Amino acid sequence: MQFLDEARIRVQAGKGGNGCLSFRREKYVERGGPDGGDGGHGGSVYLVGDDALNTLIDFRYQKFYQAESGQPGQGRQMSGKAGKDLEIKVPVGTTIVDEETLEVIGDITAIGERLLVAQGGRRGLGNVHFKSSVNRAPRRTTKGTPGEERRLHLEMKVMADVGLLGLPNAGKSTLIRSVSAAKPKVADYPFTTLVPNLGVVKLGEFQHFVMADIPGLIQGASEGAGLGFKFLRHLSRCRLLLHVLDVMPVDESDPLDNFHAIEAELAAYSPTLFERPRWLVLNKLDLISDEQAQAFSAQLAERLEWEEPLFSISAISGAGTAALTQAIMRWLNEQRAQEAENPEIAEYEAQIRAAIEAESVARVEAHLHKLARLHPHAHTAPPISATQTSTGTTEAVEDEDWDDPDYDDDDYDVEVEYVR
Repeated sequence: MQFLDEARIRVQAGKGGNGCLSFRREKYVERGGPDGGDGGHGGSVYLVGDDALNTLIDFRYQKFYQAESGQPGQGRQMSGKAGKDLEIKVPVGTTIVDEETLEVIGDITAIGERLLVAQGGRRGLGNVHFKSSVNRAPRRTTKGTPGEERRLHLEMKVMADVGLLGLPNAGKSTLIRSVSAAKPKVADYPFTTLVPNLGVVKLGEFQHFVMADIPGLIQGASEGAGLGFKFLRHLSRCRLLLHVLDVMPVDESDPLDNFHAIEAELAAYSPTLFERPRWLVLNKLDLISDEQAQAFSAQLAERLEWEEPLFSISAISGAGTAALTQAIMRWLNEQRAQEAENPEIAEYEAQIRAAIEAESVARVEAHLHKLARLHPHAHTAPPISATQTSTGTTEAVEDEDWDDPDYDDDDYDVEVEYVR
């Protein structure tokens, strides 16, 4: 499966049907009067959350979607048929931004959630509505209004309870392989992980949580260096962050300096996300003796003045991972229980998530502004000749798909396996 977490599409709601100008004409009925029916409402466009989708790859091949238009009214006060609404399935965790106004239209966070993105046109009225005691033969009707058209920027963020962050080759992929059924690529060189990986960590019949592994960060990731800028946003929905730190870096760098480098990138990307609960996980302790591991952990905690939970593990051997996952499960259960019992805590959590989303969207807006400056005509789509399909969507048949010279879907044509 190819992984794509950003897409740009154009949606067009259906036009409302025109009202009918008609008069009743029947034998033995004198002065039948007006009987023109109303048109049908145009279909609207909705985005719907679907748990069967894990990527936005479908929107790479089809970028234009159109709902059905309403039918015009007819005589004998018969109304036209309303256009069918168009539902577009998107992965859960998708944020939708209007590219022209940079307005955040909404966020799909639940399976089956429907979000209106383009309102269908209103129907036109037939002449039957305009009859009166002084105008018994009105020739007035109204036309249906056009459907709303929008250019949308879709941005998917993985839905996970726990997110892993750290430098390349810190052992994040090995950790998620050790505690879940996910099988991301693991090798002895940096940047083996190119896309986010999700794994379900099961501790019992009804005890489980979702862990997300994102590509390793480097200095400058918050400004676009390496792969960090594209994938840091996938941490924004996580309740808990695990900072995986390699205690024996192959480049013989100082683990303390590496820790501060990742902290600085996280703070630069999102100050609110930086304040989220974050635990320190010291990895690769199998490379040193138990006495050295204990001394190293105590010394590092003292140097960092670390007050949050700290765990020492060996992801490749599994040592310490059971204690880590059990502690995470207990913490998540406590958080959920507190939110269920206290509405204020739940409201505070919602505000924090909204603040993180706002900071993430601000980066999207800055990126779109940059595109607008570099490519003034990037938002001007070529005309699209389309044919209606059985599903209500349309496909281009004459002109090329709308594309932007600064937007390349091929950047992330890599393989990814999702295990749920």
